Amino acid sequence: MRGQKLYIRPIEPGDSENVRKFLSAHGNGNAVPACGLIGKLVGELVAVMAIDLRETDAIRVEELIVAPELRRKQIGRVMLSELESLAVKMERDWLTADTRGGAREFLRRVGFVDEGSRMVRRVGR
Repeated sequence: MRGQKLYIRPIEPGDSENVRKFLSAHGNGNAVPACGLIGKLVGELVAVMAIDLRETDAIRVEELIVAPELRRKQIGRVMLSELESLAVKMERDWLTADTRGGAREFLRRVGFVDEGSRMVRRVGR
């Protein structure tokens, strides 16, 4: 990945088939998220983040999936950084995430703290 730029953008309706294939191969086969971001590296889909915008002061990360062969290469961090920039533009103060599976340790490493059954991170402005 060194020297390559991760291109991140919102999921669009035309992405449905590629996202569905990616989630089948690397995720738990969930449906294509209604709202989220995708990450592409050299034109290839390498990450999908499902988000929820219903909270008025936060953006909730529902799921972040990075292709297994590219984990530990900063892709998750870059995706969350882009989400934080989006939160600032939307005047949201928090990023939140429910903790499932092995995500807790990753979320701690990227600045989230425990708050009951979820983890939160204050958005820097």
